[in-house]
Amino acid sequence: MKVAIITERANITLGGAEKSVFELAAAMVLAGVDAKILAATGTTHSHRVKVLCDSTKKRVSLKTFEKALKQHLSENHYDIIHSTLPYTFADIYQPRGGSYPEATIRNASSYKRTTVRFFKLFTSFANIKRTILARAEKKLCRKQDGPIIAALSEYVKTQFKKHYNLPDERIRVIPNGIKPIRNINKTRSDKLRSQILAKLKIKEAHMPVFFVFAANNFRLKGLVPLIQAMKILTEKFTKRPPYLVIVGKGSAADYRRLGRKLKIANRIIFIGPTSHMQNVLDVTDVAVLPTYYDPSSRFILEALAVGKPAITTKYNGAVDLFTADRHGKIFDSPDDVDSLAESMKYFCNTENLAAAKKAIADDNIETKVSIKTHCRKLLDLYGTIIENRKQE
Repeated sequence: MKVAIITERANITLGGAEKSVFELAAAMVLAGVDAKILAATGTTHSHRVKVLCDSTKKRVSLKTFEKALKQHLSENHYDIIHSTLPYTFADIYQPRGGSYPEATIRNASSYKRTTVRFFKLFTSFANIKRTILARAEKKLCRKQDGPIIAALSEYVKTQFKKHYNLPDERIRVIPNGIKPIRNINKTRSDKLRSQILAKLKIKEAHMPVFFVFAANNFRLKGLVPLIQAMKILTEKFTKRPPYLVIVGKGSAADYRRLGRKLKIANRIIFIGPTSHMQNVLDVTDVAVLPTYYDPSSRFILEALAVGKPAITTKYNGAVDLFTADRHGKIFDSPDDVDSLAESMKYFCNTENLAAAKKAIADDNIETKVSIKTHCRKLLDLYGTIIENRKQE
């Protein structure tokens, strides 16, 4: 089987969707599929990646890329065209960021002031590139024989039913997957743990519980309510003291200021961006992401894959892959800081932590969140599409 995977940028260092595409292509090759990534821009030396537009540009318009794609596809045969961008000629559309209308609505909801929320909603059309993509997605969904939507989660499926009234037969849920972390460098982990303890001025004897938050968009992923929940948590009796480890390249100034204002700066450490997330997860206890919007968080899946309990909201499609009150906690809204604080308090207990970790191992969550599982389900969908095509 020969498969084309269309993505905007071939640059794995960007993380997120770009990293997922590369992991998917690698998993397909291991499964015996001839998979090639078709990108508008990027730099790569892999024969599995074909950059079709000017690689020196950061962005290429949807129309320009479409023209280049159609030229390439006219000269090269693929059994399946799998696109992460809304092109009607694809067999499968897999929106890594969920639907554009939902992303806009949830982004606006992450602003505290009502006036700002309305402003963000009504000015969303000012982003020309995003507006063009949203219109293309709408056109794709209205096309009667358009691509199958490969939704990363049930949450994404509900988005396409709600915003586009798509029938079930046009949507297939293929839960997100990640490449499990292997070969953790224990020397690096031990050094990181020592640095965290030193900066927080605590010792192992204090038996701290480290909650880890990882994101680049701190606002959208709920860092403000998380810090507010930490304040509530520090005023409660807990069997073990909670601390918050924050990872990501977002600007930390406002959040440091909030920590100082709430008098919990001594419970929070910002360690900035890292290329060694596996070491951060190795030395922390619980992954927490009170996100306003996430089609299916890689961070939460990576944490579950290494046996760490997860706390997140119903606006995170990753909740499909673990069970609330067994492998972690799920609460309704990032603005419900009391529920978030209670969820965190639950894990400030050695027995509860151990029980969740055991359940994650017993239920083999690592396999459930693996890119191999994601790949296998996609290949099943590919096979169905090819078989239906033969019968037409």
